[in-house]
Amino acid sequence: MSRPVSDSGSRPNSLGRLWTWPLAVALVAAVLGPGAQAGADSDRTGLPEAVDTILGDPRMEGGVAGVVIADAASGELLYQHLPTTRLMPASNTKLATSAAAMEILGPDHRFGTDVLATGRQSGSRLKGDLYLRGTGDPTLLAADYDGLAERIAAAGITRVDGRLVADDTRFDDRRLGRSWAADDESSYYSAQISALGVAPDTDYDTGTVIVTVRPGATAGDEPVVTVTPDTDYVDIEVDADTVAAGGANDLTVEREHGTNTVVVSGTTPVGGAGAKEWVTVWEPTGYAAAVFRDALAKHGVKVAGPTRAGLATPATARRLASHDSMPLKDLLVPFMKLSNNMHAEILTKAMGHKVSGEGSWDAGLAAIGGYLKGVGLDTGKLRQVDGSGLSRMDNFTAGQLVQLLLAVRSEPWYADWHRSLPVACAPDRFVGGTLRSRMCGTPAALNARAKTGSLTGASALSGYVTDAAGRELVYGIVLNNYLASSVKPLEDAIVVTLARSTAETAGPAAVRAGGTDAGIECSWRKPDLC
Repeated sequence: MSRPVSDSGSRPNSLGRLWTWPLAVALVAAVLGPGAQAGADSDRTGLPEAVDTILGDPRMEGGVAGVVIADAASGELLYQHLPTTRLMPASNTKLATSAAAMEILGPDHRFGTDVLATGRQSGSRLKGDLYLRGTGDPTLLAADYDGLAERIAAAGITRVDGRLVADDTRFDDRRLGRSWAADDESSYYSAQISALGVAPDTDYDTGTVIVTVRPGATAGDEPVVTVTPDTDYVDIEVDADTVAAGGANDLTVEREHGTNTVVVSGTTPVGGAGAKEWVTVWEPTGYAAAVFRDALAKHGVKVAGPTRAGLATPATARRLASHDSMPLKDLLVPFMKLSNNMHAEILTKAMGHKVSGEGSWDAGLAAIGGYLKGVGLDTGKLRQVDGSGLSRMDNFTAGQLVQLLLAVRSEPWYADWHRSLPVACAPDRFVGGTLRSRMCGTPAALNARAKTGSLTGASALSGYVTDAAGRELVYGIVLNNYLASSVKPLEDAIVVTLARSTAETAGPAAVRAGGTDAGIECSWRKPDLC
């Protein structure tokens, strides 16, 4: 993981980085040095006391908090609490993954999907195989496969004598990340990773289908179940009942392990809301091939042979049609705003392929580590085992997150990266993202930008906020091992404290009551953000 990047995405070592200007170096020394304390100036502001008061909330009793706050322009350290303690960052891991992707792949990187053919075309007949070759595009919709099929038909082909081959060999065949929870298998935020996939809507949750359950017309009727996109790749097994109006709406929609059988169970009342669940598929490559085959049939193209997956496209194959994704700088918006785990993992494998020719987690994590080392992080003092933070083995410190947030400010792609961070209390899902309902009615609203993070017993918030005097501050907050249902009100209180403070004075913002995260990102509660 710590191997330096070595191709065109290479970074000089930390001594050669422009970001290591004296003030940034001073921050690193303060954060990493033994016995470092908050800066002398901050002692006169009351900021350390204010943050300490918030961290003293009973919800953190027995828990561990890593908090670091710095001046963005100067790098001056304003506050630290356990800055070098390694904690689970949850989706704050995406800060490292997204920054590395912008540097290694580039803001204008696009994922391409091609349809190619072997053999020759005789009239309307293709005497060979048809290849669908993917490079990891997480934004491919059924409509995009339809567009590819339409172009095949427009080329005059109505019959393919050979096979439909789904070439997903850009990435390895390891589908799930290290130590991901087995009971998340059918949950859409834990989908399998492939170089070919389908997203059911423009949230781009690749590798999933949307299962919609509506109550029957009368009690005793079987609920009506539909799947988006309309595909036979998944089988629906209904073990649910419609009950009288006013009865319990208690539905469960889950995919059985190792299959594409989705079981709908429970009850839903007449006139009730029913349910809408995003469910992962088993083997997303086969899913993509099935959707494409259906699209070909719709456009009058019959493939006589079977579908095969995992075979590389011959170098002699000729391209018939292609589709490119949006550029990475735009893809970052649904990725970071909605904290999309699968985007993070696809980008990780794509970086591995770019740097070493190997589309694997190991290669991708080595590439990310090379970037982090290049901007001054000591990668020997962190652990990253996936791109998203879904693994509980990931370990970062609050100090390392702040180092990264300071370093990226000097990158040429910083403006696009910064734009992808969720904005506090911004109601649009693709602006506010996972912060859209947080810090409303405070000086942090429409001000603070940050990446959220949530797992059971782990919560994080790291980003930027402007204080009352117009000074930009950088903060890293990682909270672990608490038993409360949520500690996000504490994170919010720290950021609101910063937003209303000045260099001369600060006092703790009130910590609101309540708040739940149930161990998952706000955006992971479909269909709406909480």
